[in-house]
Amino acid sequence: MKCLPVGDSALSLEFGEEINYEINNKIKVFNKKIKSLNIDGIVETVPSFKALLIYYDPAKLFFSEVKDIITNLLKTIDVEDNGIRKIIEIPVCYDEEFGEDLDFVSEYTKLSKDEIIKLHSAKEYLIYMLGFLPGFAYLGGMDESLVTPRLNNPRLKLEAGAVGIGGKQTGIYPLASPGGWRIIGRTPLKPYDLNRNNPILYEAGDYIKFRPIDKKEYYKIKDLVDKGIYKCNVVEGSA
Repeated sequence: MKCLPVGDSALSLEFGEEINYEINNKIKVFNKKIKSLNIDGIVETVPSFKALLIYYDPAKLFFSEVKDIITNLLKTIDVEDNGIRKIIEIPVCYDEEFGEDLDFVSEYTKLSKDEIIKLHSAKEYLIYMLGFLPGFAYLGGMDESLVTPRLNNPRLKLEAGAVGIGGKQTGIYPLASPGGWRIIGRTPLKPYDLNRNNPILYEAGDYIKFRPIDKKEYYKIKDLVDKGIYKCNVVEGSA
């Protein structure tokens, strides 16, 4: 692992050179540990695919001190897989009203719409990191038969909750925004809501499982979400 300075108030702890489950899991375990210690001077931690960015207060800690804290901490904890995963169920309506690119994905992959929906909702997707927008999860584990290229020209606006495929990845647009992924459905949930105690539904290291729903259930759930009374189905399972 490498400890590299990032400006005058952050340090990047790099765990490896590849994007894979093992490296990302080590980041998840170490991040959870360092946050639990509430070290005075450590301001924030931001996990990514291969590294953990650690912000510190330079008025309280020097870079060398933060590096020493991290080095000593790494010697005391086990960063291997603990075998437990948190799975957040995300209902998705794949109706053509919401899946404007479903026809293209079907044509490109040579799969029927039903096959696409079945494959897309069968996986438990690891959230490698959050970025781009608050609550935008970079997911790993999509079936390779669903790989579809991004749009040549991104749309100026996608609706919040749009579920899409971009190359080898799939994900949810948590807010209305521009986007170049192929949209195959929409969730009535709000992955990001500033009015909640925890604005983001999930965090890096969690898993997402998509559940197909029809339009009737979509609008029923959306009504509950708008009223602030919908509860996500969250389970813990073994890896």
